[in-house]
Amino acid sequence: MTSLILRASLATLLASTALPVLAQDTPPPTQEQPVPAQPTPETPAQPDAAAPGEPELPPGTQPEANTGPAEVPAPAPRDRAAQPQPQVGADWPFWGGDAQATRHSPLSQITPDNVDQLERAFVYRTGDMPTGDAKNKYAAETTPLKIGRQLVMCSAKNILISIDAATGKENWRFDPKVSNDAIPYSASCRGVSTYTAPALPEDAQCKTRVIEGTIDARLIAVDLTTGQPCADFGEDGQVDLWAGIGEKVPGWYAVTAPPAIVRGVLVTGAQVKDGQAENAPSGVIRGFDAVTGDFLWAWDLGNPGERGQPAEGETYTRGTPNMWTTATADEELGLVYLPMGNSSVDYYGSNRSELESQWATSLVALNALTGEPVWSFQTVRHDVWDYDLGSQASLIDFKGTPAILLPSKQGDIYILNRATGESLVPVGEIETPTEGSVEPDFIAKTQPVSQWHTLRKDDVIERDMWGFTPIDQLWCRIQFRRAHYEGFFTPPSADRPWIQYPGYNGGSDWGSVAIDTERNVLIANYNDVPNYNKLIPREKADEMGLRPISEGGGKADEGHAEGAGDPQTGAPYAINVNAGWRNTGTGVPCTKPPYGGIRAIDMNTGETMWDTPIGTARRNGPFGIPSYLPFKIGTPNNGGAVLTESGLIFIGAATDNLFRAIDIETGDTLWSDVLPAGPQANPISYEVDGQQYVLIAATGHHFMETPVGDYIIAYKLPK
Repeated sequence: MTSLILRASLATLLASTALPVLAQDTPPPTQEQPVPAQPTPETPAQPDAAAPGEPELPPGTQPEANTGPAEVPAPAPRDRAAQPQPQVGADWPFWGGDAQATRHSPLSQITPDNVDQLERAFVYRTGDMPTGDAKNKYAAETTPLKIGRQLVMCSAKNILISIDAATGKENWRFDPKVSNDAIPYSASCRGVSTYTAPALPEDAQCKTRVIEGTIDARLIAVDLTTGQPCADFGEDGQVDLWAGIGEKVPGWYAVTAPPAIVRGVLVTGAQVKDGQAENAPSGVIRGFDAVTGDFLWAWDLGNPGERGQPAEGETYTRGTPNMWTTATADEELGLVYLPMGNSSVDYYGSNRSELESQWATSLVALNALTGEPVWSFQTVRHDVWDYDLGSQASLIDFKGTPAILLPSKQGDIYILNRATGESLVPVGEIETPTEGSVEPDFIAKTQPVSQWHTLRKDDVIERDMWGFTPIDQLWCRIQFRRAHYEGFFTPPSADRPWIQYPGYNGGSDWGSVAIDTERNVLIANYNDVPNYNKLIPREKADEMGLRPISEGGGKADEGHAEGAGDPQTGAPYAINVNAGWRNTGTGVPCTKPPYGGIRAIDMNTGETMWDTPIGTARRNGPFGIPSYLPFKIGTPNNGGAVLTESGLIFIGAATDNLFRAIDIETGDTLWSDVLPAGPQANPISYEVDGQQYVLIAATGHHFMETPVGDYIIAYKLPK
């Protein structure tokens, strides 16, 4: 590939006071730590103290000292002015629906009164199904975009496809030929992004382009109309993301989320396969020109002050926290908001650098033009629970202030000033238990919690142990008594198992939340199951043959949950996670149902309006045998919702293979349809020729143990 050109970015320094970096429980930055960027023209500098009537900083958060202007590259020749953003309605132009990622459609043709008349408009099959050693590794999680009359999407192994939005007839497809060995934990491609280049002529090839990141670490751009690669983007329409990462180990470094595009800058992170080794690929965030594919900047959090590519033979800082999920673009402020994950070894932290601890499990706002961090808000300090931020954050107006709403895996929901990162709702502090910890000096003394709203339930107790018979219930009670459990944030222990509740799939995950901005109602589906974990001493892990993917390991977890026998090479312990704390005999969780729910929250007060289990027992039962019972028990779920102006919530997500419509006022299910595969994907709604459609991908999910498929299914009312 031809060498990439380091392009400078446009940055305007209009103020002398930098925006505060709000990284909680961390020391003030030294000369070696990242320096906050100067505000963009639309981002005014903040005063030293809150003005009367404005919220104070959350407890445990201190404004950083004024460090002076940040060093930024020289201005770039390309105009980086904010551009008008496409609107949701007839189209679904962003993965989150609109540019604000609210997943709310203004369409209202389908109503609570007529939703029971929905019929299938078409069923399209992508043709991307697992073959060979890809079996038990498919979880496509596909959400198409609707642009004009096209639906554009990516399949599990990154085949780009366009179909007619009314009929499902295929327009074109582009197959990047991703091999099975590139599959990380799952073959997943949640979505694509589009970009219309303002400087290109209207009839230019790739005037509007479809861009995806692939699981074999490429950026690919094709023409929206033809599906042909964009000749002006990288080399033959592709950019190699392995540059600067190091030795190419297929499956260790992958992109599964759509890139964010801010003022013509394409921003992407990557998924780094969990639990392998401390010397894992870097979690570097990079910016590229959305037209040319030229490299613009890198945010390598372990190498502050450097925005370029590593020197030949060197790499970006290895093992640093990564961003595997979907970022949010703020075209107006020129910022991109990154929900950051944890360091490469999740369940042991004493070997981490101070910079890793500062930025891990935080929402970080970067200046999209320069890659400079502007502020951060940390939701877990010294994270040893794999509570990485999985949800895309949403841009909202909160009581007159431009804000960003951030859900977390542990269930807390925060609302922050999107320009400064300061909390607009109360943030409390709880003490972190340290008894039994293998590293008590590393565990943070306190943790932040939202006092506005949390999805988290009360701690589990022995009476919560459950089973189909007294025998399996008794076995779960015995396990409870054997385990170390001090409630929320119980730290990892080595002498015995420990209970983590919520588990790493609890609270909000990649499906994110949906917000009805007219009714001012937030809809959040969530999981409510613990994990039952055990640290494995290094010597025993070696005897068990636990090796990282870079040493030929990492294949033993096929068909298993993340963390089930991860080597964590470089740390004193490997990890074994029983995700969902499933009974070793029946395979059913040891805690009583419901295991998942959906909740409506009043955005004005933060109070719960209603909360109900989501998912029936029709596909669930002991020993993996479906009960076929229609009872609502609340199943684990993965994927989010779409809201419509008429007051409907459309959601799949649950493991009962149902796509359902729920009344936003009451939580009652008004309609459902049985799907041929698992609906672990975010649905969309759009309009063609005056008729409203809702659509979901039924592609299944190996982790959720739902049938794998390749179905794209659209619904509409009869004419």
